Amino acid sequence: MSRRLPWQLDPRPDAPFPPAETALREPDGLLAIGGDLHPVRLLNAYASGVFPWFSDGQPLLWWSPDPRMVFRTDGVHLSSRFRRSARGSGWVVRADTCFADVIAACAASPRPGQDGTWITPSMQEAYVALHRLGHAHSVEVFAGDRLVGGIYGVAIGRMFFGESTFSAASGGSKVALAALARQLALWGWPLIDAQVENDHLLRMGAEHWPRARFLEVVRRQVAVPEPPGCWTERFGVLAASSLV
Repeated sequence: MSRRLPWQLDPRPDAPFPPAETALREPDGLLAIGGDLHPVRLLNAYASGVFPWFSDGQPLLWWSPDPRMVFRTDGVHLSSRFRRSARGSGWVVRADTCFADVIAACAASPRPGQDGTWITPSMQEAYVALHRLGHAHSVEVFAGDRLVGGIYGVAIGRMFFGESTFSAASGGSKVALAALARQLALWGWPLIDAQVENDHLLRMGAEHWPRARFLEVVRRQVAVPEPPGCWTERFGVLAASSLV
C-alpha cells in the first residue's frame, strides 16, 4: 500500500475527505476513520460519495464502496402481486411530517444477519439536525393515523442519498420508496443512492454502478441549485393506490 488506511480524519468539521477512489478493497469501501457527525462534515461526506456506517462501541467509520447500489428514480419495480394489494390498502404518503419517528423506527427495525443497529442515538441526533437544516428528509406511509412505513435520507442539490427504511406493516417500506422515486422523477432528480448490495433492493430494480460512474453523477447533481427546506407541501399527499 502507498499509505496507511483507513485515513484518520482531520478534527475540523469542514476538513475535506480523502478521495473516494482511495478506499480499501477489503473491507470494501472503508475510506476513513474518526471525525464527528457535525452537519458540515456530513454534507461534505455525501457530496463526496461517502457515508458513515458504524456500530455502538466503534469509532466513526466512513465508506465509499465499489460498486455502488443505486436506483434510477424511474426504475423502481413493484411486483404485480404487491400492486394489487396496494390498490386496496387505503394508505397515504407524506413527507417531513414526523422525521424523528421515521429514523427511530428504522433504528428499531431488526435486520437479517445484524446484531443491533448502526443508527445509534448519536446518528439519530445528527440526522435530526440535518433535517432541521432542510437537508434530511423522510417519506412516511400512513394507514389512518398509524405510521406503517418510511424512508429517510439526505438531499444535496438534486441528489438523494437514501439511508434506511422500515415497515411496520407488510410493504410499508416499498410504498415509501416508490413514492419517493415518483416525486423525485417528477422534480427532475435522476438517482437515489442505495449504498450497498441488498437482495431486496435488487428485486425492486436497484443497479450496481461502478464507483467512478456514481461519483461522476453525484458531482454533477449536487452542484445543481436546489434550496434546502421542508418537503411537506412540495411533496403533497399521495394515495398508495396512485403508485401502482
